[in-house]
Amino acid sequence: MTDDPDLRASDADRDRVAAVLGEALATGRLTSVEHADRLEVAYTAKTVGELVPITRDLPEVSVSNLPVAVEQQVIDSKFSKIVRKGRWVASRHTRLSARFGALIIDLSEAVLPGREITIETNAWFSKLIVRVPDNAHVIDEGGSMFGKRNVTGGSQADGPLIRVTGKSKFSKVIVSRGMDDWNLH
Repeated sequence: MTDDPDLRASDADRDRVAAVLGEALATGRLTSVEHADRLEVAYTAKTVGELVPITRDLPEVSVSNLPVAVEQQVIDSKFSKIVRKGRWVASRHTRLSARFGALIIDLSEAVLPGREITIETNAWFSKLIVRVPDNAHVIDEGGSMFGKRNVTGGSQADGPLIRVTGKSKFSKVIVSRGMDDWNLH
């Protein structure tokens, strides 16, 4: 970031701060409440000067030190059931692939590496469920053939943007905020 505190902050500046906060949460330097509070301040910051105090007491994380998984990861289920929940680091682009199985992903407590993430859902003869944070704005850009696709859309809250893409055949894909018709156990 620049030394001029009055300069308008860019999305890249906010994402760098979010990466530092995500690493601090993952290593136990911040509680989940502190992380959420600081992340909210980071994404509402208008100037670079507003971003500086958010990470002043945390070690710097260089882009080269960030794991590749922050940018992209694949979670694959074939003839099995996979559940990912609790505190884990999601990626900017996460590809979910289910073949003749079940894949359940809970993002409600996950560390999101930026303001916008993409979830690619590809399911064949499977059940694929994604739980998103309550304040997430969800955009569905996927499709289904001979199946069910139920994606709970936007939110008026100023949370992360989650773009859902991909295709499903003979499958059920659910993206929601709650656990009304399914569970994570």
